[in-house]
Amino acid sequence: MSPDLVTPGSVRSAAEINEQIRALWLRAGGSLSAQEREQYELLVVQWAAAIRGRVVKAA
Repeated sequence: MSPDLVTPGSVRSAAEINEQIRALWLRAGGSLSAQEREQYELLVVQWAAAIRGRVVKAA
């Protein structure tokens, strides 16, 4: 797994994570390998957490 995918305590914006998701799909050509699927799932969880953090702050 790429070191830039898991950085404990790091705070990245949803936009940054979304950009990584897009880049992953672009590199994969629309079909993810098992390892890429794991990376994708991790990124989606991180993206959701970033979105939740933004919504909580706005409330």
